[in-house]
Amino acid sequence: MVSAQMVKELRERTGAGMMDCKKALAETGGDMEKAVEHLREKGLAAAAKRAGRVAAEGLVEAYIHGNGRIGVLVEVNSETDFVAKNEEFKVFVKDVAMQIAAANPQYVSREEVPAEIIEREREILKVQALNEGKPEKIVDKMVDGRIEKFFKEVCLLEQPFIKDPDKTVKDILTEKISTIGENMNIRRFARFERGEGLEKRQDDFADEVANMVK
Repeated sequence: MVSAQMVKELRERTGAGMMDCKKALAETGGDMEKAVEHLREKGLAAAAKRAGRVAAEGLVEAYIHGNGRIGVLVEVNSETDFVAKNEEFKVFVKDVAMQIAAANPQYVSREEVPAEIIEREREILKVQALNEGKPEKIVDKMVDGRIEKFFKEVCLLEQPFIKDPDKTVKDILTEKISTIGENMNIRRFARFERGEGLEKRQDDFADEVANMVK
């Protein structure tokens, strides 16, 4: 039986993706040392070492979806300009832009979510749980679980990857670091949706003209 704690420990030791850690433990019968070796043999554990290197090159990708309805700009960094020209890297950056267009994340990672936003969400979730009639002694644990779900909804790196929902965007990023051989970092993004935040006008143009000449 592979527990979540085992997966977490292996991930911390190797820097490999969550699903890769889970598979490695399953394939090695839960043996932690053999799982580490398994990931090293596949080249997935090496990503942890690369993750500490500075990534200041890369690409800014623009993606337009739905006949101009949604637009995305995303910056993904690499260590060298050489990798920025790599076709696999370019495809990954475009996939990230498509992910942002489709899943509408608010932040790159959970570390970016302001503390006041998390606290407000906790309060809302706590009230919801109490209104559902849940016993107060288990409410805090329920809220913790729902906060994790909240992070998976609003944080790009924790969202299920649109092309492989069994993996997160962070898992895919870690795999790319390993296969391409350089540290990479999704630095920032902006997403625009046509008409977002604007109230629909109630008056038509004729009424507006009439009001102007009064």
